[in-house]
Amino acid sequence: MRMTRIAEECGFFDEKVDWSKKPSKMEEDVEQHGDQEEDDDRYERTRHANWLSLFNFTTKKHAIPLTCAIILSIASGIIVPALAIFLGKVFDSFTSYGGATLSGSGLVRKVSIDCLALVGLGSASWLLNGGYYMFWLVFGELQAKSVRDRLFDDLLEKDMEWYDMRKSGIGALIPRMQTQIRELQLATSQPLGFLCQYVVTMLAALGLAFYSAWSLTLVTLATVPFSAVILSVISAKMQPSIEAQEEKLTEASKIANNGISSIDTVKCFNGQDFEIWQYASVIKKAARCYLIQAHANALQIGFVRIITLGMFVQGFWYGSTLIHPGGKSAGQVLTTFWSCLMATQAIEQILPQMIVLEKGRAAGATLKAILDQVKMGRKITRMRGKRNPQFCEGDVEVRNVSFAYPARPDKMALSNANFFFGAGETTFVVGRSGSGKSTLGNLLMLYYTAGLGDISIDGNSLQTLDLHWIRNNITLVQQQSVLFNETIFKNIAFGRRDHDNVRKEEVREAVQVALLQATINDLPEGLDTLIGASGNSMSGGQKQRVALARARLRDTPILILDEATSALDYISRSLVMDAIREWRKGKTTIIITHDTSQIFEDDFVYVLESGRVVQEGFKSALEGNRNGLFASLLVAGGDQMILSHAEDEAEISYSRPIQRSQSEGSIATSQRRSLISQDSLDLIYTERAQYVPVMFAMESMDTGLGRTPSLSLMSPLSPPKIQGRPASAEWRASTGPTVVKSSVTPLTSTIMLPPQGLELLELTGQRTVLNRVKTATPRRRRSAPSSAVPTPGSSAKPLLSSRPTFRRRKKKLSKAEKDRRIKSLKKILSTLWPNMNWQTRMILILGFICATIHAAATPTFSWVFAKLLATFYLSSGRSNGALTWSLAVLGVAIGDSLASYGMHYLLEYCGQSWIDTLRIQALQRVMDQPRSWFDRDKNSLSRIVESLDRNAEEMRNLVGRFAGFVFVAIIMTSIAVIWSFAVCWKLTFVGIASGPFMYGITRGFEAASGKWEGKSNDAAEVAGSIFTETFTSIRTVRALTLEGYFRRKYGKATQNALKVGLMRSAYSGLFFGLSDSGIIFVTALIFWYGAVLACSNHFSTEDIITVFTMLLFSIANANAIIAFIPQINSSRDTASRLLRLSSLPLHASHEHTGEQRIGTVGKITFNNLNFTYPSRPDQRVLHSLNLKISPNTCTAIVGSSGSGKSTIASLLLGLYPPDPTSKDTTNAPPSLTIAGRDIRRIHTATLRSLIAIVPQSPTLFSASIAENIAYGLPEASPFNTLGNVRAAAQAAGIDDFITSLPRGYYTPVGEGGMGLSGGQAQRLAVARALVRRPKVLILDEATSALDMESAEVVRKSVRSLVGREGGTGMTVLIITHSREMMMVAENIVVLDRGRVVEEGSFDDLMRKRGEFARLLSGGEWTGRE
Repeated sequence: MRMTRIAEECGFFDEKVDWSKKPSKMEEDVEQHGDQEEDDDRYERTRHANWLSLFNFTTKKHAIPLTCAIILSIASGIIVPALAIFLGKVFDSFTSYGGATLSGSGLVRKVSIDCLALVGLGSASWLLNGGYYMFWLVFGELQAKSVRDRLFDDLLEKDMEWYDMRKSGIGALIPRMQTQIRELQLATSQPLGFLCQYVVTMLAALGLAFYSAWSLTLVTLATVPFSAVILSVISAKMQPSIEAQEEKLTEASKIANNGISSIDTVKCFNGQDFEIWQYASVIKKAARCYLIQAHANALQIGFVRIITLGMFVQGFWYGSTLIHPGGKSAGQVLTTFWSCLMATQAIEQILPQMIVLEKGRAAGATLKAILDQVKMGRKITRMRGKRNPQFCEGDVEVRNVSFAYPARPDKMALSNANFFFGAGETTFVVGRSGSGKSTLGNLLMLYYTAGLGDISIDGNSLQTLDLHWIRNNITLVQQQSVLFNETIFKNIAFGRRDHDNVRKEEVREAVQVALLQATINDLPEGLDTLIGASGNSMSGGQKQRVALARARLRDTPILILDEATSALDYISRSLVMDAIREWRKGKTTIIITHDTSQIFEDDFVYVLESGRVVQEGFKSALEGNRNGLFASLLVAGGDQMILSHAEDEAEISYSRPIQRSQSEGSIATSQRRSLISQDSLDLIYTERAQYVPVMFAMESMDTGLGRTPSLSLMSPLSPPKIQGRPASAEWRASTGPTVVKSSVTPLTSTIMLPPQGLELLELTGQRTVLNRVKTATPRRRRSAPSSAVPTPGSSAKPLLSSRPTFRRRKKKLSKAEKDRRIKSLKKILSTLWPNMNWQTRMILILGFICATIHAAATPTFSWVFAKLLATFYLSSGRSNGALTWSLAVLGVAIGDSLASYGMHYLLEYCGQSWIDTLRIQALQRVMDQPRSWFDRDKNSLSRIVESLDRNAEEMRNLVGRFAGFVFVAIIMTSIAVIWSFAVCWKLTFVGIASGPFMYGITRGFEAASGKWEGKSNDAAEVAGSIFTETFTSIRTVRALTLEGYFRRKYGKATQNALKVGLMRSAYSGLFFGLSDSGIIFVTALIFWYGAVLACSNHFSTEDIITVFTMLLFSIANANAIIAFIPQINSSRDTASRLLRLSSLPLHASHEHTGEQRIGTVGKITFNNLNFTYPSRPDQRVLHSLNLKISPNTCTAIVGSSGSGKSTIASLLLGLYPPDPTSKDTTNAPPSLTIAGRDIRRIHTATLRSLIAIVPQSPTLFSASIAENIAYGLPEASPFNTLGNVRAAAQAAGIDDFITSLPRGYYTPVGEGGMGLSGGQAQRLAVARALVRRPKVLILDEATSALDMESAEVVRKSVRSLVGREGGTGMTVLIITHSREMMMVAENIVVLDRGRVVEEGSFDDLMRKRGEFARLLSGGEWTGRE
């Protein structure tokens, strides 16, 4: 492995760590088996995908539209050979007239009859072409709906193991599935219709040719079998490149998804350039794969071109020998030859659609393979029992249960564990990080089934109970709550099965329990405020309160709280816990926590260690065992254990960087160089060399796109999952404090509460306080409750979909559509030239030169073809003349073939280069946007990733496929018109006079198609967002039994998408039929007027035939462009979406206003600072904040949830500018200064290199542990060494765990950190902050997910970092709710509603008995013995 080699070069070996260890079988299973499960079968299927894959999702309901589409395609396909019959008759008439065997009046009469037949044929063509086009679009829409519904339904029933084992995570898989659905839809719409029509045309034309002159047909098509073999060989080489491109695009989507979803981490650690560089390198590999496809397709087109025109050599030479008395007439020969030409042209018309069809075939096979894979494994339906007890008393018993997560099959999360949770009792489960606590909740919710042992509720085995009954009787509330893109009211109402019938009064009661009323009152629309995707507009504490309110409304007999109050301040947590205890009287409550201060003396406690129950009993009894683990958990973080500064010094020194030897390299250096050496893009920045190429993966985010569902459940040491709800994608973050029972004497004999606290107690019940001062009697285990609780699942009502949600979404989309504004083709294509380097510009010019030659070849061919026709009425020398002009045609064919190949390949190359440049520009500009930009709805993660992926792929067609055709049509028509004017200006003028008619119907087709393409894309986007929201939050959906709700909601969205698609089909079909058949009406007019001119003897028959052929060939080729109009409009719509991102302002945000580079931070001063988040302009977060932080000190910022603590960290890191709402003047003092300098004048990247943060939600990437710790360090940095990485890990208390792993620091943490528990991930985040030796370290709830011992290690490290001799210490800013972390700080700042209300040392503030004392006393027992 790369890291092993670097370690060997560095000589960084240790007896304690075997850096060269190979992966264990367990790791190989995870890394390889998981990959194989997802990829091997699927890609094996796509390699053998046949054309039936396009119909993998066709059902009996689709039979009628499909049958109509095929019948109409057959009928419309016959139109072209029928046209050949009349064309043959017309030319036969002109040949007879030229050979003086037909009079002028006879010519006009015969041609008039044939032209009337052509008009009738054109009318039939209008109806048939319009009908088949419409039905094929309908069929494509039905295919899209079918695959969407089947995917949704099957994934909704899939067990969690499948989600865990996704190689790239469900967040990366979903966008690719959406793209593949689109590719399948496109392929089964117009392209499949064209294929069907052209195949019929080819067969009918061949039949007519054999009927007219079978011998001539055989001679003419003699090269076709050989050509078919060549074409099939070329086509076979396309499929592997399509698969490879799909794989690379999936990887690129994952990289973009990672970077955008973790934008805070990327910005704070200056990782923007690296993310762009990494994305560009993968995009370049995908481009190589596509160019292989483009090359193969261009070869096919060029080869067919030479075969099509080359057959004139043998065909016309042999045909001329058949024209003699008693033989074939000129008309018969012309009909035969024209039929052969139409047959080969039909093949030529199919080829431009082949890439679309091939991609659709691969997409169909891949989607089918995914569904087959889903069906092969276990489904949750197979895990369901049938029992539905009428009551649930709440006795929960776990007997001898052993369990290992699917991703870690040889690491037991629980081992022979036994628990009993008595009905109506509150029981606590404690233990170190990764001890298996959260696994218990996952097993009770039946996310997984225990491998050994049994779990029962009221004596009924979990396996025999109905799954919905279980989840309707158990509520699991975890730390990082998953909220949906609904109003606060709806999110809380989801707690009830009949959530559509919940009254606001009921929700308000639940809100009071969760202390959420003040937050709701501050919102502009109160409970009806839309909180956005995953509740991004709310803080972690606020989201936890929403989840608790939802649990209160749900009110199930069994409640599991897994660190559910960790993000709350002391007083809020205490009041909420009081309210919970009051509410849960007589109901079973299981509380999983690190916070032992909330455990009463008579509470029963289970203590876990490495998946085993090592202690159990009442707290009072466990405390007495000083040698037990529980006692150590109490003591490890207690204030009585605060050691002296000298004793707490960490062993490693942070006074100076570790010096590297010359042989010691930085982490990931070799890989970085190898990747850069492969990169030929001119878009990599000169500063790229400074960044470490650490390979990332998805990270935790509120939408869940960044993380694999339930990855935490794959930990060998089950993480302390502290989510607000069983959210699949958000297990990683941890924001709660680590609290132990304090020995501080209560300040008063009663609890000191702020006014809102007193009001809350009145609302939730004053008995809680009274009960706490009484001497409690220890309870007996296994006691039954006084009364049974009715089962919520016994009378379940069907869920109803939310109509207001859909309307609201529609409005938002409408606004987004206005903001987007579909750009004109001129504006889109005007971005082509500026976004190319000189080499690509030369290729583009060469491509259009080839297109010009290709365009000129058709009029030239028409002229030569006219000469060939003229030989038919020669009385002598007919064979020699035909051979001469046939050879001339061969020369034109060779030139045209080469030009056609060059045009298609070179323009595809330029199109690929164009979109890749725009992709990288778009990602660069997105990364450069201020943090507030990401809070807007139209800038959601799913929209950005879709623009970079699917939208870019469709945008390429504008240059690669369509620009060349349009250019050729313009040049070809221009040449043909000029040439025709020179030969016969009158006939040419009549042909041109039909131009406005053709232009009008074409513009109508374009307008109708463009309008409905945009609406269809928007409707599909809505469905996609619901799909994404459902499966990135699949745990929460299942925990709340919302499957039915989201199924109906998604069904409505797909039904609406189908409805819009059907309207698009109707309008597009109407205008397509008219525009496609218009050429026949124009042909009839030209023929009739040509006959009139021939009779007048003003022009020779040869001249008129020359004009005929030129105009007909040119107009026919130009008319073929009409078929591309819907695809052009779709590409134009998607291009507008990508261009919106690529044209975002660059270096225009507040992050680029400063230019001063500083070497140290020094004193930090907040001077009368006001701040309001741009997304919430009506809610001021900081009010006239005045605060000074001296260098080399440790300051704690405390306060209730939502008081503005984390906002201070965001301002210091430059994520938001200070004073966004103040009217700043040039004379006003700066509101935030660092080292005496206005933060707005400081170079942001330099500032962030001096400040490191450990956020509430740790972000880990799918890379090795060492790479995660070293993320963001420049290559040349003295800190970018494995030695320094390990030193930081030791300071964070994670080194022992890392070295115990088989591969040590090279161990991959897995997608989203699936190999680590929440506490382990938190410690890695601490190590990542420490490794860069920052001048300022910000710890934002850095110990919230840690057990007491781990938290104490971090506190020791913090003490060692501050106030070192020589001024080499570090400024530490602690944002916390944890009492123990507060006691580490020299100075404590108390915030309340964005203002500093108190400041001083811990002891001084406690003596003041002010806000700080009230904050802490709210978490204590008063008057208890």
